[in-house]
Amino acid sequence: MDRDVTRIWKVVLEGMKVVVSAGTFNTLIRQTELVAIVDSGDRWICEVGCSSGMTKTLLEQRFHGQLAEELKRVTEKDCEIRFIISPQRSPRNPQEEKGLPLFTERDNSDEVKRARLRAEFTFDNYAVSGSNQMAHAAAMAVARKPGAAYNPLFIYGGVGVGKTHLMQAVGRAIVERGEGPVLFCTGEEFTNDLVMGIRNKDTDRVRGKYRKVKALLIDDVQFIAGKASVQEEFFHTFNSLGREGGQVVMTSDKPPREIAKLEERLRSRFGAGMTVDVGPADFELRTAILLIKAKQRGRELAMDVAQTIASHIEGVRELEGFLMRITSEAEIKNELVTVEMAERLLKISRPADGPTRIVTPNEVVSLISDYYGVGVQQLKGERRTKTVVWPRQILMHILRTDLKLPLEEVGRLIGGRDHTTVMHADKKVILAMQADQAVHNQIGDIKKKLLTEVR
Repeated sequence: MDRDVTRIWKVVLEGMKVVVSAGTFNTLIRQTELVAIVDSGDRWICEVGCSSGMTKTLLEQRFHGQLAEELKRVTEKDCEIRFIISPQRSPRNPQEEKGLPLFTERDNSDEVKRARLRAEFTFDNYAVSGSNQMAHAAAMAVARKPGAAYNPLFIYGGVGVGKTHLMQAVGRAIVERGEGPVLFCTGEEFTNDLVMGIRNKDTDRVRGKYRKVKALLIDDVQFIAGKASVQEEFFHTFNSLGREGGQVVMTSDKPPREIAKLEERLRSRFGAGMTVDVGPADFELRTAILLIKAKQRGRELAMDVAQTIASHIEGVRELEGFLMRITSEAEIKNELVTVEMAERLLKISRPADGPTRIVTPNEVVSLISDYYGVGVQQLKGERRTKTVVWPRQILMHILRTDLKLPLEEVGRLIGGRDHTTVMHADKKVILAMQADQAVHNQIGDIKKKLLTEVR
C-alpha cells in the first residue's frame, strides 16, 4: 500500500467533507495533516497534526472514530490515530495565516450560512436535460423574480433526482443579489420547531423565524401532512409570506393532489402557483452530472469513463457515491481513472451467453427485502423490532463494506439515518459474523446471490 501521507490525507478529508457540516469541516478537520504512518504489523499508527491544543481535544472527543474509519477505508488497513500538536506546519491558505476561519475563503457569505444553503447547490452546478428542463426553467424564473413569477413553486419527484439542489439554487441566487433573507428547512424541522415553540410558550419567535424572510424553502413538505396544528401554522405562514411579497418553494415526493392527509386548503394553495416534476435522470443527464461532480472534486473525468458509469448506474446519489469511490482509488494508487477501472469497480462481467451483471444499491435493498421477507419501506423506516433491525443492519453492512459507499450515502439510502448508526450496524454485523459461523454463512449466501442472480 502506498504510504504517501499527503495523498492519503487528501482522500480522507474528501470523505469527511460529506459526513460533517461545512463549518465543522473548515474550522476543525480541514486544519489537520497526516504527519507520519508507522507500520506496527497488525495495524498502522497514524500521527495526525493539529494546529492547537483546543483543536486536538475537540478532534479526540468528537471525531476520533470517524477519522479512523475513513483511514481504514482509504488504506484498507486497521489504523490507530494519535493526535499531536503541530503548530509549525505550513498554513494551507492565507486565511489561516491571519488566524481567520477557513469558511471565509469561499463564496459562503454569512447570509448563505444563515440560510442553511449548501455551497455546491447552485444553478451553475445543475445539469439540465429533458427530465428536468421544465423544473429548471421554472426555478430560474422564480430566482429572477421571487414572489412574482410562480408562487409557490412546488417541485416533486423521486429520491435523488435533484429537487433539493434546484430549490437551494433559487435561494442562493436570491441571497447573492441581496434581495433579503432566505431560510431553508425540512418539513420535519418546521414541525419540530413548532412543537418546541408550543411547549416552551415561544410560538412568536417561531413565527418570526419563518415569516420574516424573502424566500422560505421547505424540503419534503409532505412531512407536515396529517399534523393538524402544524398544517394550521404553515397555512398562516404561507399567507403571511404571500402578503409581504415573499416566495415559497417546496419539494415533495408526490404532487399536492397525491399527498395523503393534506388539508384541502393547503392542497389548493400548493397548486395555485407552479407545480413541476423532476423525472429520473436520463443517460445524457447522468453523464453530465458525473462530469460536473468530478470537476468539483478537482478531477477531470474522460467522457468515455463518464459514459461507462452512467450506462450502468441510474440513481444520481449512487452516481455520486461511485464517483467518490473511483476517484479515491485513483488518488491512492496515483493512477488515471480509466474505463477499465470503472468496469472493475462496477463489477461488470460479460459472459458470452449471458447478460451484463452489475451491483447497485437498489439491487442490494431488493435482495435483502426478498431474503428476509421485510418490505423495502420497513427497511428504510423507523420500526425497531428484531425482525426488521437485523436485516436493516446487514443491508447497511453490505452497502458500506462491499459497495464501498460513504457513511453519509448509506445513511441517506436507508431512510436518512445518521452516519454513526451506519458505523454501529457495520461493526455489529462484523462481530456477529466472527462469533457465529451460521451468521457468517448466511451473509455469504446473500452476497453470492447478489453476484450471481440477475434481478
